[in-house]
Amino acid sequence: MNGVSEGRREELPDLYAEHTDVVHPFDPLRAPALRTREELREHFAPHGHRPHLIRRPANITIHATADPEVIVAEFEYQGTVAETGEKFALPGIFVMRVRDGQIVSSRDYFDHLTAARIRGGLGTLLTALRSDTGDEA
Repeated sequence: MNGVSEGRREELPDLYAEHTDVVHPFDPLRAPALRTREELREHFAPHGHRPHLIRRPANITIHATADPEVIVAEFEYQGTVAETGEKFALPGIFVMRVRDGQIVSSRDYFDHLTAARIRGGLGTLLTALRSDTGDEA
């Protein structure tokens, strides 16, 4: 959470095992799982022009589980879109398995519609969803 908030994206892949399983179950476009550190490096790399988000993790709750390798973290990114001044709260939940100090799997649940809106990509997302379903409405 802090690495994303602080823009340390180049460091994030090193938190994961070489072979991992990272999924975003609520992704409306159903992106494939990220299975390697190299795929995570590409995922975290800058992609085109996006609005600059000034954010910080807030309302963090960590839940211990019966499995000592698994944690559940509830949180939200609170922030502002630098270009517009729009304030936002983006809720998320991570269900992570950590082994030998590295993330071996993660299910990352986010509000993808809010994420698309604050990044200026809501129209693109809706267009992709319409073309995927054949819905012209």
